[in-house]
Amino acid sequence: MNTTASTTPATSTTSRIALSFTAQQQETIARSLAAGEARDLAGLAARAVRETVEGGFSRLPMPATSRRERAWRDHLPKRPGAERELLDELVLEPGTGRAIEMAAGEVLRLEQIEGSQCLDFNCFSMADYREAFHTGRTRTLHGINPTTGDFLWSAPPRERAMMFILADSVGCNDVLFPRCSANMYESVYGFTRHTNCADIQAEAQREYGLTPDDVHDSFNLFMSTEVVDGMPRIRRQDTAPGDHVELLALMDVLAVPNICGSDVQPTSNYSLKPVLVQRFRASEADLAAVPELWEYDSQRTPADFAQPRIRSERALTRDPAYVPAFLTDAVVTTVEDVELDADTRSLFERMWDDGLSARYATRGAGLRDVLFSWWAATHGH
Repeated sequence: MNTTASTTPATSTTSRIALSFTAQQQETIARSLAAGEARDLAGLAARAVRETVEGGFSRLPMPATSRRERAWRDHLPKRPGAERELLDELVLEPGTGRAIEMAAGEVLRLEQIEGSQCLDFNCFSMADYREAFHTGRTRTLHGINPTTGDFLWSAPPRERAMMFILADSVGCNDVLFPRCSANMYESVYGFTRHTNCADIQAEAQREYGLTPDDVHDSFNLFMSTEVVDGMPRIRRQDTAPGDHVELLALMDVLAVPNICGSDVQPTSNYSLKPVLVQRFRASEADLAAVPELWEYDSQRTPADFAQPRIRSERALTRDPAYVPAFLTDAVVTTVEDVELDADTRSLFERMWDDGLSARYATRGAGLRDVLFSWWAATHGH
């Protein structure tokens, strides 16, 4: 990509606009051009401006990444049968939880017995407990109320789909609220002792040597939530006997459901009730319901980083030999002049007058916004 040292802002009397790019932005443009999305940068900018004004974005594949199909089915312990096979069954009572080992290809069914009971759910990789379910990654991909067809994702740097929501009869789940805790019940409700999800999870996980610090924010099953005026709110739920959620394990996991301990909030309609838990070996139809999964070189473990050792010490101390090693070359900027054709320039000037000029000091910055906003919209999942 040719660059120039000129940084003079373009005016409305010329069709040439100077854009400043980081090295990462240049890579994005180069990959799009290599994929044939436009002939050159001017053509890509013209496409972005036109589709933005017209409001009809193309749907384009992500160009030139390390993406490859994740062959998780290849590692299942045995071929599934045409029907599910029940492996284990229990009734989870109020005030309790259970740590349940699940092999890849098994299904966990959580079913209402009386109705309107919330469950908190933690999930860990059996191979590495530091890979655990992450509400933030899941919320980003599937919203605050994940349901059938969505995945439960682990945290960076691993960022893998751990479980698949195979069935959900009510669509009443949440990844917005944290687990309730002993301190919440004292500081908000005045209880010095109250059953709570943080403590129940800690006790259930203790069977596998995990500590209270290993309890993570939960997938809140059968919990109805919304956001009102920027604040999260819990609503009464309306689940009935037989309503259920089914989670299919995509790796060997430790699944930990517990009965939510809240009886002073509308979480479970101010009552505590048992829930039926069943573990099945998945059927062929169950496995076939999971869409294609992809894996990338950027999904890493601590072994890929400068500090690969998971700490056992609790107190933090400074490493006197530490030398920063950030990817500073990725934010080096260059400037390129883009020659817009008359039609594109006319459309862009309309956008500039309609609001871009209020956000940016130069047309180059505004055009860069249009270009990368278009790119994100057209290449999004």
